[in-house]
Amino acid sequence: MQNITIHHTAIHTLPIEVVHLIAAGEVIDSLAASVRELAENAIDAIATRIVISIWTDTLSVQVSDNGCGMAIADLSQAATPHTTSKITNAEDLQKINSLGFRGEALYSLAQLADLSICSRPMLEPVGYQANYDQHGNLQTSPKVVAIATGTVVTVRNLFSRYPNRLQALPTSSQQVRKVQLQVQQMAIANPQINWQVTLDGKEWITIWAGENSSEILPQIISSIQSHDLVFKEFSISPPSHEERGAEGISITLGLPDRLSRRRPDWVKVVLNGRVVNFPELEQTILASLERTLPRNRFPVCIVRLNLPCDRIDWNRDPSKSEAYIQNLGELQLQLKDCLTEALKIPEARVSYTTATNDLLKTAERKTSYLIPAKRENFNQPNHDLKAIAQVLDTYILAEHSGGLWLVEQHVAHERVLFEEIETQWQIVAIDQPILLKNLNDDQIDRLQVLGLEIEAFGNNIWAVRSLPEILIGHADCAIILQEMSQQDDPTMARATAACRSAIRNGTKLDLVTMRDLLWRWQQTRNPHTCPHGRPICLAIDESDLARFFRRNWLISK
Repeated sequence: MQNITIHHTAIHTLPIEVVHLIAAGEVIDSLAASVRELAENAIDAIATRIVISIWTDTLSVQVSDNGCGMAIADLSQAATPHTTSKITNAEDLQKINSLGFRGEALYSLAQLADLSICSRPMLEPVGYQANYDQHGNLQTSPKVVAIATGTVVTVRNLFSRYPNRLQALPTSSQQVRKVQLQVQQMAIANPQINWQVTLDGKEWITIWAGENSSEILPQIISSIQSHDLVFKEFSISPPSHEERGAEGISITLGLPDRLSRRRPDWVKVVLNGRVVNFPELEQTILASLERTLPRNRFPVCIVRLNLPCDRIDWNRDPSKSEAYIQNLGELQLQLKDCLTEALKIPEARVSYTTATNDLLKTAERKTSYLIPAKRENFNQPNHDLKAIAQVLDTYILAEHSGGLWLVEQHVAHERVLFEEIETQWQIVAIDQPILLKNLNDDQIDRLQVLGLEIEAFGNNIWAVRSLPEILIGHADCAIILQEMSQQDDPTMARATAACRSAIRNGTKLDLVTMRDLLWRWQQTRNPHTCPHGRPICLAIDESDLARFFRRNWLISK
């Protein structure tokens, strides 16, 4: 029998620097975690503008805000371990009302990277810059700098002192995607803040502040329009709990007949200003809405919870992405009732004044597309609508009793085709396969998720043996399949198929074809935009025409 020697190692206390290093690795595990912690500090400082700069080559990040700033005494100890201005004793852990409270983030960043902070408090004439060593101590005394009120935190060369961690990081594109998701979630949770993000020196993300998340979502997902969403607030404070502060639920919900997703990627729970993973509440949302959606589709739903601090325990996960909530079952029942009420809300009729205000806001926010000041219900029956001409072989000019519509033929046809294939996505076997080159594994997976049959056909060549019915016989089929393989979202892949199959601008149409297209377009669920968010129709009201030509002074027409 083989002798086995067992070595007994005595239990001993870890050195404090090892303890801190373990904690640092838990708090800051990625570029996105750095952005999260610094942005949450800015939110706690009552910032209304946060500017984030990312450099992927050096894994560096800078977060600037216009918050209340820090005094020089606070700068001196900001990065020392477990220092914070947000709690003072054990009892405070039971009433957390800030996003950051553990005092670990800046110290962790000092250990893992080169950290410097510039800050200027309100009412102070100058600011100060502090540079920290890997123990969170000042390298030299803070020096005077000329900056605006607020704070600028710069983190350079993240994980450069720990090559093993650096080499184990995901690819640059994966890290950038995590940062993007992090910023989007923080914007949804804090709609009062303007966000500007640059990536490697180029403008990347801009999200303008709004009153609630229904004004933020359309900026994040171009295919979502504000009129596809409803927003409703509910008070859920029982009379006996008034002394604990108001409890409330606000819901931003995509209208089920207009808006749904292939995945539940935009079912989000926001708890006191932070997006959290809460499977129990997410399941309540899905169960409450499942009968309102097409089969295998998921809702767009942002549930914002405002609960008293003493009802929440944030000490569940170092990233604070999870929490415990007292009386969770009661909250689930209240949420279910609120969702039922939200579904009953009729779509608001928008007055001309409101629409004009929206137009001004849109211009100020520099969004991609200018929306017309007049909002028409393009899919309401309009029996006197008549196509009268084609303009520049691109636009259909249609007349009705109330004025004129100018419809871009390509995007109108794209919307028609997209809704048709979303309703019935048909895959058809083909005799002659389409050959594609240089596909990676992700691209192959995306095509297979769409239902296409694809197999290896040689050295870096793949054969596609079935096609969406809409692409049968299309001259650019291989190019379209390549484009579809690059879309992470299957819905947008189908939108690509619809776009490439739609009537092209520059194509001459006869009156019969134009009238048929107008009729089919009016039957769509969302006739305002194409699947990529481009406007389809410009409405010109008869009264606007009269006003322009100064006909209002006439007694009669």
